Amino acid sequence: MGRYFGTDGFRGEANVDLTVEHAYKVGRFLGWYYARKRPEEKCRIVIGKDTRRSSYMFEYSLVAGLTASGADVYLLHVTTTPSVAYVVRTEGFNCGIMISASHNPYYDNGIKVINERGEKLEEEVIGEIEDYLDGKTEEIPFAVRDNIGRTVDYAAGRNRYIGYLISIATRSFKNQKVALDCANGSASAIAKNVFDALGAETHVINNEPNGININTGCGSTHIEGLQKYVVEEGCDIGFAYDGDADRCLAVDRNGNVVDGDLIMYICGKYMKSQGALVGNKIVTTIMSNFGLYKALDREGIGYEKTAVGDKYVYENMSQNGYCLGGEQSGHIIFSKNATTGDGVLTSLKVMEVMLETKQPLDKLASEVEIYPQVLKNVKVKDKKEAQDDQDVQNEVAKVTEALGDNGRILLRQSGTEPLVRVMVEAPDHDTCEKYVDQVIHVMKEKGHLV
Repeated sequence: MGRYFGTDGFRGEANVDLTVEHAYKVGRFLGWYYARKRPEEKCRIVIGKDTRRSSYMFEYSLVAGLTASGADVYLLHVTTTPSVAYVVRTEGFNCGIMISASHNPYYDNGIKVINERGEKLEEEVIGEIEDYLDGKTEEIPFAVRDNIGRTVDYAAGRNRYIGYLISIATRSFKNQKVALDCANGSASAIAKNVFDALGAETHVINNEPNGININTGCGSTHIEGLQKYVVEEGCDIGFAYDGDADRCLAVDRNGNVVDGDLIMYICGKYMKSQGALVGNKIVTTIMSNFGLYKALDREGIGYEKTAVGDKYVYENMSQNGYCLGGEQSGHIIFSKNATTGDGVLTSLKVMEVMLETKQPLDKLASEVEIYPQVLKNVKVKDKKEAQDDQDVQNEVAKVTEALGDNGRILLRQSGTEPLVRVMVEAPDHDTCEKYVDQVIHVMKEKGHLV
C-alpha cells in the first residue's frame, strides 16, 4: 500500500487526513497524466460521488484540478462506484473517479481512481500521484486558452448503467416482495429504479440521504434494521448496501443474514449447474468462513484464497480468467458483468438463483454450515516480530494440528494499526475461545503485548 492510497483509494477524515488541497492536486495530476497518454485527443474523465456532505466539496476540488490541467470532466452526480467503472469501460473515458469512503462514517471520505478498463488504478501510477502530492516531482503546467477543460452534466451515463442492470435479469420479479436498505448512500439513486422496472413489489428503507446519515445505523454494516423490517413486513428477501453500493448482504424471509460467503456459495453452485462457472473455481479471501470451504468441497467446486481486499480478489480473477469471487463482507465480483464489486448486480444474481431454482433464500443458504468464529485484536510493540516469533508459530502449529479438518487458525497483521489479529474457526465457540487465548498467552509470555 502507498503513503496515501490504500487498497481502496485515498481515504481519511474529510479536511483532516484527506483535504481539498489533496483532491485538487490529485485532479491536477490525473488530468495531466492521461492527456499525455493520449495526446491526439482531449482527455475525458468521469466523476461520481456518494451522499456525504463533503463529497460536493471534493467534487469541486477535483474538477478544478482536472480542468486546470486540460481535462474535460463529466459529472454523474450521486451514483455508485460500479456505475463509474461501467461508464469508464463502455464509453471510452480515460479514467474515472469515485468520491466515497464506502462503509465508513459520514465524516470520512475517499478518492477512488478507476483506469480506462474499469479496474482499480495501477500501483505504479498511484506511486506517481503520491510523489506529486509530496512535491517530489516537477510542477505540472496549467492549461491555457482553449486547452482549459470544461464540465459536462452526464446524468445520462448513470441512466445507461441502470438500463444495463435491468438487461441482466433473466426473469420478471413480479410477485416478489423485496426490501432494500440503501444506507442513505449511493444506492438511493439507483436500486429502487432497477427493482421497480423488473416488476418487484419494492420496499425501500434508509433512502433519504441528508449528507450526514450515510451508513448511520443502516446498510450492510448495520443490517439489524433490515432484518427486523423483512420479518415485520413479510418480505420474501431483503438486500442491504453500503455507502457506495459496491457491496451487498442479503436477509432471508426469516430475518437471517446471508453474507458474502453464502452468496458466493449459492451463486457458484448455480453457475456450475449451468456450465457457467469458469475453471470450476471461486476466488475468496483468507477471511472466508471454514464452512464455505467444506461446502464447496462437498459440491466439487475449487477455490483460491487471496489477501483481504476485493482488489486482490479481482487481480486473481483477471489473471486466471475466473468469473466469480468476493469477500465475506459482501464485495462480490461477477467478472462477466463487472470489473468491481457491485451490490445491485449481486442482488440481481441472487434473485436469479431463487427464481430459476424456485427455492427461497433460506433453503439455498441452509446447505452451508457456518462455523463459529472468534477474532481478537492484540495490540503489540512490533506486529511483524510478534507474528514471526518462533514460539508463537509453534503454538499456531499445535492449534492447527489439534483442529485437524474441523477448523482453522489464522494470524494476520493489521494493515493500518499496531495489531495482530488472531482468529480461530471451530465447531463450537468455546473451542475457538480456548485456542485464540492459547496463542495470545504465548505472545504475552514473550513480551510482545503493549
